[in-house]
Amino acid sequence: MKRIKVVLWRFSGMAVSLLGLSVLVFVISRVLPGNPARMALGAMASEEQVDRLAAEMGLDQSLPLQYVDYMTGLVAGDLGQSLQTKNPVVQDIATKLPATLELISLATVFMVAIGIPLGVLAARNRGGRIDDATRVFAFSTVSVPSFFIGIALQLVFGYYLQLFPITGRIAREHAADVTRETGFLLVDTLLSGAFAAHLNAWAHLLLPAVALSFGGMGQVIRITRSSMIDVEGKEFIEATDGYGLPRWLVSYKYTLKNAFIPTLTILGLLYAWLLGGAFIIEIVYSWPGVAKYGVQSVLTSDVNAIVGVTMTIGLAFVLTNLAVDLLLNRIDPRMDLAGDAA
Repeated sequence: MKRIKVVLWRFSGMAVSLLGLSVLVFVISRVLPGNPARMALGAMASEEQVDRLAAEMGLDQSLPLQYVDYMTGLVAGDLGQSLQTKNPVVQDIATKLPATLELISLATVFMVAIGIPLGVLAARNRGGRIDDATRVFAFSTVSVPSFFIGIALQLVFGYYLQLFPITGRIAREHAADVTRETGFLLVDTLLSGAFAAHLNAWAHLLLPAVALSFGGMGQVIRITRSSMIDVEGKEFIEATDGYGLPRWLVSYKYTLKNAFIPTLTILGLLYAWLLGGAFIIEIVYSWPGVAKYGVQSVLTSDVNAIVGVTMTIGLAFVLTNLAVDLLLNRIDPRMDLAGDAA
């Protein structure tokens, strides 16, 4: 019964957060400089044409009425038409979101596969040369701008070595072989039986995913290292050492499991943040994702698209936080869904 109450409380908190976000997005979208109708039609459009489009968009109504229409459409899943693509915003997001999800998911895999082992290695060799080198690497990944890393990878592996393509999701000669069903190219290429296209999609995905993972990788290394050092000082870890167990077994089975809670928390936050923060890498690699679409919407004052992208990212944040809480409870049953010790 207590668990049900906590889950209901979390969902009510999510609803309040999304409602607050909707109000904030509505206000910001209405105070952006420029007339969205004018920007959509261009400088050569007449005032009559601009007024007609503004009326179609509901911009001629009072702010309270605009907000009512805005919330009605939001609840119904109707976000209006994009001014830049002339397509429904929901359709644009559904088309572009899988590309970003593929990118940030593989970037998260790299964060886990490289960041956690390096964090454990640094903790096991605390104060030594390996620890110093790992900390310098972690600091460098956080400090260097992601666009610099992306361009450097393009120059080295794409231009000089010519091992990977540097733009797009798939080559033109393979695109015709793929039937778009889910929007996830790695899945659709397999469903279409186009294995050459599947390998080509992987080749396009690797460089941007590696570039995107660098900043988060440094944070994972630092959090894992500090958590491991903290747990290694506990009495139960010292007891396992007394039993004569191998040091690697103590580190990866006992210490890491208890030190993993802060790491999992930061991974969840990074995954949600990357959904909107991947726009630099998407621009550098011409990746047709939702983050790039959101930036273009801001630059063109595409109000409906701005609202749609922002609400999508907000929903991703609250759902990711809930998923992290469920995983934390699974790892450590002493943690309830509210994040406190049971």
